Amino acid sequence: MLVNLILLGAAKPPHIIFMVADDLGWNDVGWHNDQMFTPNLDNMARAGVILNSSYVQPVCTPSRNCYMTGYYPFHTGLQHAAIFPNQPEYLPARFTTLPQKLKQLNYTTHMVGKWHLGFCDWKYTPTYRGFDSFMGFYSGREDYYTHMIGNTRDWNGYDFRFNTSVHRPPDGEYSANVITARAIEILDSVDPVNDQLYLYLPFQSVHAPLQVPQQYEDMYANISTKARRTYCGMVSALDEAVGNITSALRDRGFMDNALIVFTSDNGGATNIAANNLPLRGSKTTLWEGGTRGAAFVYSDNLLNKTGYTNNELIHAVDWFPTFLTLAGGAPDAGMDGVNQWPTISSGAPSARSEFVYNIDDIDNNAAIRVGQYKLIEGSPGQFNGWTPLPPLTASDMATASFPQYQLFDIEVDPTEHNDIANDHPDVVSKLVNRLNFHKATMVPSNMQAADPASNPDNFGGNWTPGWC
Repeated sequence: MLVNLILLGAAKPPHIIFMVADDLGWNDVGWHNDQMFTPNLDNMARAGVILNSSYVQPVCTPSRNCYMTGYYPFHTGLQHAAIFPNQPEYLPARFTTLPQKLKQLNYTTHMVGKWHLGFCDWKYTPTYRGFDSFMGFYSGREDYYTHMIGNTRDWNGYDFRFNTSVHRPPDGEYSANVITARAIEILDSVDPVNDQLYLYLPFQSVHAPLQVPQQYEDMYANISTKARRTYCGMVSALDEAVGNITSALRDRGFMDNALIVFTSDNGGATNIAANNLPLRGSKTTLWEGGTRGAAFVYSDNLLNKTGYTNNELIHAVDWFPTFLTLAGGAPDAGMDGVNQWPTISSGAPSARSEFVYNIDDIDNNAAIRVGQYKLIEGSPGQFNGWTPLPPLTASDMATASFPQYQLFDIEVDPTEHNDIANDHPDVVSKLVNRLNFHKATMVPSNMQAADPASNPDNFGGNWTPGWC
């Protein structure tokens, strides 16, 4: 396999292109739902390896923490919710990031898109955490055209950067197109033969607010619900961006030695317009619909087995050690992630049989998977139903009450219709013990109150580091 050749010095480490879609629903891609128009993503997914059991965190910041550190969020203090721009929260500096590790292995590292791991001090921003360049925004959501952030919890401010400088893309340019143009610019600056590229593309798409050029929305004229129609158009605009970037990779010679990984950062927000059918729940919940990401891997020639759906367990923390091993490095002992290259390249059994969905000391809920069984402790979240395609008529069970523990056999019941906790008290006891084992290692959530020092009015109307 390639990794063995790399370790023997017989092959160059691959270019790694890591694409992250924001709030993309399980049922919002063409390989799961033929009502979606995503030909570029579909072609790569079906020609590569569709990852059917690739798990992420319930919301944005915790998943990005996993990608960047290889550690569960409950080991970094980022397990609860997403960071708001006025909160002095961040990925702790004691964690060495993936791009920092790759820099040590002579990779050139670039990021385009959404950071969402804190920015109250410069040392927590991308170009101080291992990226040679960064273009994008620090926070979690913003206008797709104006790059302004503001709601009832925040002050209004502008959030878009090129490295450390405030950057203003052309007026009226849609975010997905801005990201695409910058990605292609990076490809033009890197030698595909003599350089090794790590390109991290955490797209703004398809997070709220629901905004897209009209031609993409018009592709779904048969959908009567405005929000869903716009959202689906956003997915197709994302698909076109991915297609344009992939074409640029091929045209410039990168695809001879490149791995593309595509994943959502969490489940779709069904309360807004996304759909996770047949999975249960939404973004922010511990249900499969909130935590199982639509994902695939693709390469022209680095994968030994292609054109199939892989059902092996993979977690977001695994990308760090997998990429690092491919690059010729060695993951740190004690890291939560494991190298999954044999699994994704050849279909070998997963390197893990267990993972923790999350442990949230503020919401007082948690979930763990061991083998086929999933245990949920406490309330899984606010959106607990199976949200249908428009028109949206079913209840989301927001006021439902739940027992202290629920148990599901995910292999038999992936849609989580049947709580079998009462039928298998021995399994519940075993999984509670495993969950308690992990709880003993948890660090407290670093959730902080809003700080008036963050007010963009203090920085010329821009969300800017330097206030914590």
